Amino acid sequence: MMFTPPPPPPMYHFTFLRHGESVGNAEGYHQGQHDFPLTEKGRQQAHSLAKRWQAEKKHFDTFIASPLVRAKETAEIIAAALGLPLEFDPIWMERDNGRLAGMRPEDALIQYPRPPFVHPYLSIGQTGESQWELFLRGGQAVQNLLDRPPAAYLVLSHGGILNMVLYAILGIAPQANFYGPRFRFSNTGFATLTYDPTEHKWSVLGINDRLHWPETDEYN
Repeated sequence: MMFTPPPPPPMYHFTFLRHGESVGNAEGYHQGQHDFPLTEKGRQQAHSLAKRWQAEKKHFDTFIASPLVRAKETAEIIAAALGLPLEFDPIWMERDNGRLAGMRPEDALIQYPRPPFVHPYLSIGQTGESQWELFLRGGQAVQNLLDRPPAAYLVLSHGGILNMVLYAILGIAPQANFYGPRFRFSNTGFATLTYDPTEHKWSVLGINDRLHWPETDEYN
């Protein structure tokens, strides 16, 4: 009898993508959950990534996005180009940064000066999410994905929450004063990970992949 090798274990494939450049990015505002639209450059970034993935014949089974306008616009461009159905889930929205949302940093420093010590449980912008709350939301977002069957998932979100998603995956606890590693997500930069549920094995294949748009942007 011929030996038949066992089938490969079911694997999750995750692509965590940040939105294109927004007006808030370009003009230096605190964004949070304030609804800034994309700039024309942000739209071009989204189209450029879509063309790259078309050329690479990239496959996704499920596409989930934050409903904030800058993410929604980016997602709709990519979904239309790749012919993907699109879900929106508020768990993938950016951090609620309270009263800082939509403010210029120089104004925020005057009205809501940063305390000399920021512990992980302190509400940001007086009424927003603490680092710990954002971490817990990131962990719940990961749990929600793993409650679905193994497949190829594209998630379009924001830099702050995506950092906490990676913290949750990699077992990194939030630190005081925002210390600890920071994972760069430039506009339309994406991270690629796999998860083997039979061994609880995560593999990080790439961070901030941006070959479709090599120009350097600020992280904001």
